[in-house]
Amino acid sequence: MTIIRQRLRDLRRRAFAGRTGEIELFRSMLGAGGVLYLHGPGGIGKSALLDLLADVAVAAGADPITIDGRHVPPVPSSLEAHSIGGRAVLLLDAYELLAPIDDWIREEFLPALPADAVVVIAARRPPTSPWLADPAWRELIRVVALRNLAPRDGRAYLARQNVPAEFHEHLLDISHGHPLTLSMLVDAVRRGGGVPPRTLGDLPDVVRGLLTRTLEEVPEPRHRLALEVCAHANVITENVLRSVVGDNAGELFTWLRTLSFVEEGPYGLLLHDTVRDILDADLRWRDPERYAEVHTQVRADLVARIRSAPDPREQQRLLADAIVVTCPRTRLAAYVAAARPVDHHIDVLRPEDTAPIVEMTTRAQGAEQAELVAHWIRRQPGAFRVFRGPDGEPQGFGACLDLRAEDLGVDPGVDSMWQYTQQHGAARPGEHVRAWRFFLDRDRGQTSSPSLTLFAVCQILDILTRDHSAWTLVGAYADAGMWEPTLGYLDFWPAAEAAYTIGDTTYPVFVHDWRRTGLTEWLELTAAREVGAPARPAEEQAAELVLSQTEFAESVRAALRDLHAPQALRRNPLMRSRVVRSSGSGIEELLAMAAEPLRADRRGLFEVLDRTFLHPAGPQERVAQSLHLSFSTYRRHRDLAVAHITDWMWEREVYGHPMDTA
Repeated sequence: MTIIRQRLRDLRRRAFAGRTGEIELFRSMLGAGGVLYLHGPGGIGKSALLDLLADVAVAAGADPITIDGRHVPPVPSSLEAHSIGGRAVLLLDAYELLAPIDDWIREEFLPALPADAVVVIAARRPPTSPWLADPAWRELIRVVALRNLAPRDGRAYLARQNVPAEFHEHLLDISHGHPLTLSMLVDAVRRGGGVPPRTLGDLPDVVRGLLTRTLEEVPEPRHRLALEVCAHANVITENVLRSVVGDNAGELFTWLRTLSFVEEGPYGLLLHDTVRDILDADLRWRDPERYAEVHTQVRADLVARIRSAPDPREQQRLLADAIVVTCPRTRLAAYVAAARPVDHHIDVLRPEDTAPIVEMTTRAQGAEQAELVAHWIRRQPGAFRVFRGPDGEPQGFGACLDLRAEDLGVDPGVDSMWQYTQQHGAARPGEHVRAWRFFLDRDRGQTSSPSLTLFAVCQILDILTRDHSAWTLVGAYADAGMWEPTLGYLDFWPAAEAAYTIGDTTYPVFVHDWRRTGLTEWLELTAAREVGAPARPAEEQAAELVLSQTEFAESVRAALRDLHAPQALRRNPLMRSRVVRSSGSGIEELLAMAAEPLRADRRGLFEVLDRTFLHPAGPQERVAQSLHLSFSTYRRHRDLAVAHITDWMWEREVYGHPMDTA
């Protein structure tokens, strides 16, 4: 072995010496014999681990033989050329390239080795089914799936590489502890003058190198598209894949299951974290338009599945997955998704939860806040959601109150938020004011925790499934600096005049008016931001008017009068109303759609409306004569028709019903 090769091997050994479990398992097999099958995606450290095991074998008095599938042809003679005697240790690297002779190795080569021989196989894929179907091999083979480095081992590696301690957690977050990615990030920090990258997307050369080393050959563009779809979701099923690739979904799903960096979970296929981030960063950099297209399609499918899921737990799981995957890619605070709620779930409030919730609030936020929690538990118990840990005990909680005038005078936070809505667009009949008033994790307060991720799930679910909301206000967080970027990204702007103080803590308030930016527009807005569109300044939130019912009715009448006066129509307040802005149509088209149901009216209301406003036939007296109506009857029919138009428009203004475009 050359000096340079030996030096590289020694460096690699020292770099990733944290595989203590695998090393101890190997030691226990020395002298006893058997097969240790190690598998994991490219860059996970299989070759480095084989080097370490070779050292362990030498120290134990054995003479290890290493055969690398990348350097020999997949024929029996490649292995038969080696003389393997007693206390033999055979290390087979890149075994997936020896797949053509897998049957021969299992059935002829290995059984011919000495009884105390130890064979270590390192491959990207798990062993094929014949290895595990044979009862004899099941006794002799030990299968280990190699994972990313544990945080402790990752920090130790970074320390050995002289990376400043303040960078360790960030580099471990964006690498997920993947050894090859971590080593390339260390090199990038050195080349960058000691400044760490913000994301993998900042290092296209590193991403290119990782793609080359970790991805196996992709047969066709449609297979690459399937991988890109995987990179946009935490869990992939055939249905998710079909939403983007169409009828090829079944074939591509089967292909995905064969890849070494794809795992099968209870809900579908999971892409290895590092590979997902590499694919995501590469596509975003290489083809932003395609990235946006794939992201939009996958996101739309996810939203539809969340809204249609019959089981609340399924809704929560889907949304938690989306938050965990999406947050680190966007300008959302990464710690929102840092704690995956694997063993935690959202539940309703139970009577026995009151005492522990009040107690944790007293300890973390003071007696005054705890008294208010107790008050709202009595007043609106259905507003509370409890975040339970594996033992079923409350690990945290959140509450979204329905604000009503009759509840004022007890809670300064509720009073302040209610007053803000009254001054900036009071809720109209049938509309609700929703206020996230409380959030707390028992052990971590308002920092990163499974409770925090589940609280985000609750908030998004409320937006997606709660109809007829005029306002949503968030006044549960104590740290304005921490949460303003995240909530601003989600189109909630700071309402300084709504902030309130409980005890020694001032709680900022962030608001969103759904009549100005409705759900459909909000989904489009946040989707665009997820693929790089800039956040809209908060000042633009005032672009849409919130009209009272009386003001709205007067505006409809004015629009009918000015239907053929373009300048006057452009000044009509309806131009800035929800019903017009969200429809994608002009006032003229909306009024025509509103009139269509009147065609079925036997009194001739449509004809009155059509000849008076839509296609005016002269003065109203002449219209009455042409319809053979007395003027008083004509006016009564005209007013009924206008009332119908107003009701049709108002219903869509308040409730956001889809437009009838037939």
